[in-house]
Amino acid sequence: MAKAKRKKTMKTPPIVSPKEWEAARQKLLVKEKKLTRARDELAAERRRMPWLAVKKNYEFDGPKGKASLLDLFEGRRQLILYRAFFEPGVKGWPKHACVGCSMVADQVAHVAHLNTRDTTLAFASRAPQKDIERVKTRMAWEMPWYTITDDFDKDFGVDEWHGTNAFIRAGDSVFRTYFINNRGDEQMGNTWNYLDITALGRQEEWEDSPDGYPQTPTYEWWIWHDEPDTTDEDRPGLVQLRAYRDYAKGGSAT
Repeated sequence: MAKAKRKKTMKTPPIVSPKEWEAARQKLLVKEKKLTRARDELAAERRRMPWLAVKKNYEFDGPKGKASLLDLFEGRRQLILYRAFFEPGVKGWPKHACVGCSMVADQVAHVAHLNTRDTTLAFASRAPQKDIERVKTRMAWEMPWYTITDDFDKDFGVDEWHGTNAFIRAGDSVFRTYFINNRGDEQMGNTWNYLDITALGRQEEWEDSPDGYPQTPTYEWWIWHDEPDTTDEDRPGLVQLRAYRDYAKGGSAT
């Protein structure tokens, strides 16, 4: 008879006084602030990345029929497009998308907040629209979700793995501005993190962006997602909260 495996005892940190705990937290906070500033600097570099012109005409299926890559912008200036694996041959089909891509979808904040920054978030897979709409309803997902019908996934590095591409448009011209995949997708879902991978960033005054980039006060664009016409009269606490500007410059840990 095989011996039962002995359960290892969890080695926990020491139990300390409130003063010692706060001292330990303050020590770690120094590193957390440094990381926050480093993330800001990295985002500033992204905003200076060269742009790659998209010259091919790609076609997707959407809820309203055929759609071009330009159509996916929905009239906005920027597009963030996540390639999710939901199609025949992927585990979970046809009831579910890939468990990892489904977890990513579950993290997505309300898309109205990105929309206020002239940015559209969309997902794309090879599943037919009827299956996409069924699963979106089941999982209560609200982001636009399109069907890939050509070589878009292959051309943009997402034919064999998930990934997030960022695009910007100038009139009818579309440019690829950034791309992340693998563990980079773990940070996605948060509105601010999505904006940090775009060419225009959060579009806030404190950001280090090239001259002429659109920028507004830090919280001017914050809304209630069911009331997109929110004004400063609706957010007096934020308007007066000048300490938040210190946060934006790296004065806090998160």
